[in-house]
Amino acid sequence: MFLLRGPNIWTYQSAIEAWTDIGGLEDCPSNILPGFNDRLIRWLPSLIEHRCSIGERGGFLQRLRQGTWPAHILEHVALELQALAGMPGGFGRARETSMRGVYKVIVGCPWHEDITRAALHAGRDLVMAAIEDQPFDVAAAVCRLRDLAETLHLGPSTACIVDAAERRRIPAIRLSDANLVQLGYGARQRRIWTAETDRTSAIAEGISRDKELTRGLLQACGVPVPRGRVADTLDEAWEMAQDIGLPVVIKPLDGNHGRGVFTNLSTRDEVAMAYRVAVEEGSSVIVEQFIQGDEHRLLVVGGRMVAAARGDIAMVTGDGVHTIAGLIELQLNSSPLRGSEEAHTLNRVRVDTAVRMELARQQLAPEDVPAAGREVLIQRNGNVAIDVTDNVHADVARAVVLAARVVGLDIAGVDLVARDISRPLGEQQGAIVEVNAGPGLLMHLKPSAGQPRPVGEAIVDHLFAAGDTGYVPIVGVSGSRGKTMVARMVAHLLQLGGAHIGLACSDGMFLAQRRVLRHDCADWDSARRLLMNPAVEAAVVETGFSAMLRDGLAYDRCRVGVVTNVDPLATYPDFDILDAEQLPRLARTQVDVVQSEGVAVLNADDPACVELAPLCDGQVIFFGLHADSTVLARHRSAQGRAVFVRDGEVFLAQGMQETRLARVAAIPLANGGLHVFHLQNVLAAVAAAWGLDVPCERMRAGVETFGAPEDESMPEGARWTL
Repeated sequence: MFLLRGPNIWTYQSAIEAWTDIGGLEDCPSNILPGFNDRLIRWLPSLIEHRCSIGERGGFLQRLRQGTWPAHILEHVALELQALAGMPGGFGRARETSMRGVYKVIVGCPWHEDITRAALHAGRDLVMAAIEDQPFDVAAAVCRLRDLAETLHLGPSTACIVDAAERRRIPAIRLSDANLVQLGYGARQRRIWTAETDRTSAIAEGISRDKELTRGLLQACGVPVPRGRVADTLDEAWEMAQDIGLPVVIKPLDGNHGRGVFTNLSTRDEVAMAYRVAVEEGSSVIVEQFIQGDEHRLLVVGGRMVAAARGDIAMVTGDGVHTIAGLIELQLNSSPLRGSEEAHTLNRVRVDTAVRMELARQQLAPEDVPAAGREVLIQRNGNVAIDVTDNVHADVARAVVLAARVVGLDIAGVDLVARDISRPLGEQQGAIVEVNAGPGLLMHLKPSAGQPRPVGEAIVDHLFAAGDTGYVPIVGVSGSRGKTMVARMVAHLLQLGGAHIGLACSDGMFLAQRRVLRHDCADWDSARRLLMNPAVEAAVVETGFSAMLRDGLAYDRCRVGVVTNVDPLATYPDFDILDAEQLPRLARTQVDVVQSEGVAVLNADDPACVELAPLCDGQVIFFGLHADSTVLARHRSAQGRAVFVRDGEVFLAQGMQETRLARVAAIPLANGGLHVFHLQNVLAAVAAAWGLDVPCERMRAGVETFGAPEDESMPEGARWTL
């Protein structure tokens, strides 16, 4: 089983390539297995949606009836199990190998590799149970996958930001099993953790956690806030409540998620009960003026109010049969919006102290059975999920933006209480009661009423200017031979411009000309380390065909993709690549990922490379030793770019316009033209640098100063010069 963690021979997305030995079942297609098709369709009726190669709904079922093999069936079953567990879509293929009965089953894993691996194992067990007429609990298998997904998935707030980034073609790297994600590569990267970013300061977050400090700062800056003070004892809390004026609010100084918050308290007993709970939730307790109105949460991103939600009271209606506790389960907690998981917009209603207090005000208890038709108030707050973004008054929007600025948060969830969000706060004695760091976004993504808001897009737009995709220039170098030398020379040419260049190749890992690792680094992990390094302003990555077959590419897209050559005699038996016809399909992976504004650098003297040119989304620069080759002539006649040798000199050409770069005799690596293979490497490196708009003078200086180190014991930071 190979985990292809990036673009690969099969697909642009990550995938698992599982080698499956079906043994004697090679002689048993689905149409001759007694009862197999009926059992499979009964267990997974939604397989009717699979179009398969037929290209229409029910296509896969047609293939079952015509006769197909277990490996192909496993592909579809694994995809369907993922879909039933809440992960629809995905890529799938099944291909024979040269070994009888052994197949490659490829299933894309855009969600998480462990989920796809588990789906493949469950799919194998399901297919075998159907073949052997054994029982199989599909619901339990789906439940296990769903539980695994809930454990491994990004949270909904983080996921919506990552999805928005991907829609803008900004790459994402998950940096932890939690919600720490890097958007972009190298020096252009930004980081998010849920709805916090690398612009969210620790000072601002600390201020937001201290509700009394926040209230004082907001008040000093003219933001409307309720009166309030910190109480260190119950007696002091009651004294403050009387001083502020009843009713009051009791809440923890540094609590969160609404825990320990009690509103509309009018008696000493209520204050005492609330105080005892609140003091357990935080370090101190705040007594605060009770503001009449509805609870609201407004989201501020980058100095702009982008979404607003209003809360609603939670009530149940008696039926003369069920207790209040039972009605809460039947009428409130049964809503799909409510739950204990992060993906639920509203929390489950628990019969806690706050609920008991609210019921006591109505002379009720959770065990009571209210009369049919009687409405019972359960909660006054904690139900913010009704979108009111379009109703927010401009003065209110300015107030919450100012509140976020006062605290210092780039992304803030501002809680306020107002009777009517469409009127200024001053007109209705409304007030801002909290400013929160790392606010949840689900209420804006899946409101219980109203329009969902593109808050993920707002955060991505805050982090990345219009048109910025977060990519540093990446040069990917592949091929059968010469790729290490080409990668090193490209890095050398780029380094002369003063940028901090990262290089991962067979000779090691280099950062700004300093070799930091000496072992073979032409692999996925090393390349990924470059892209995670915030100092790297451009990356040069060598990826051999073996590494591509084993891991895929480490990047989604690249500015320049180089294919040095394709050896027609090369084979890769460990991956069942046994003939030359398969190699161009493998080499095209490097060309497929070239950005539309990028360049593919291809060997004009290699027919397999020439065939890759039409597959490139960007431009093509050919390099070759023969200036008069048919390939170069045809390419130049279409105003294409080329790098070639004529009369002992290296030329750059676009169309019929030519520029002399350097004499071959002045290029140490070419050894006066005697090292023909190295001269090809020079041409490829120059073409790659030209694709990144490196000036001609710098390229000339680079090729005339680059040479292989004579002494492998030279210092780590030594230049590659002769």
